[in-house]
Amino acid sequence: MNTKAETIRNKIVTTADDLFYRQGFNHTSFSDIASAVGISRGNFYYHFKTKDDILAAVIEKRKVGIKQFLNEWDETIPSAKQRLNQYVDMVVSYQDNIVKYGCPIGTVCSELNKLKNIHYNNATEMITLFRDWLIEQFVLLGHGKEKAKHYAMHMLTCTQGISVIGQAFTDPAYIRREAQSLKDWLEKI
Repeated sequence: MNTKAETIRNKIVTTADDLFYRQGFNHTSFSDIASAVGISRGNFYYHFKTKDDILAAVIEKRKVGIKQFLNEWDETIPSAKQRLNQYVDMVVSYQDNIVKYGCPIGTVCSELNKLKNIHYNNATEMITLFRDWLIEQFVLLGHGKEKAKHYAMHMLTCTQGISVIGQAFTDPAYIRREAQSLKDWLEKI
């Protein structure tokens, strides 16, 4: 693929990612994406034949992004406890979008499950990346593998719950309070 085609393809994926998050996968059409990118539907079909093809590319882009920032945290944040706090802070840093649209990962997984979409399992791999990373952090804190798994699932449950309730009540203050409660819990274990 030539550079111009790659640029257009990347713009389609980035735009679709944003629209899927803000509008939902099911409520975003080819036309919505093509219009936002500024290309014709014919040009659009050169890059992607189906909306599921775009979804697969969006999920892959998100997984690459998750891996990149988790690796960056591992390399730049000195302790596992600080990295876990950074994970909690991520929810607070996205609070404005969360109260409008929910968690970008949780919402897409939920929607794809309801739709029985073929990419549901691929989407859940995004959550699995976080779970596995959280397990590693708790192991580094000296917890055994089983306890680390339990703590990782607790953190995932809490952050997803914070996102759902924060969105339901459109309350960023709730998100900040609950995030602080989760950080307080981290200090006690």
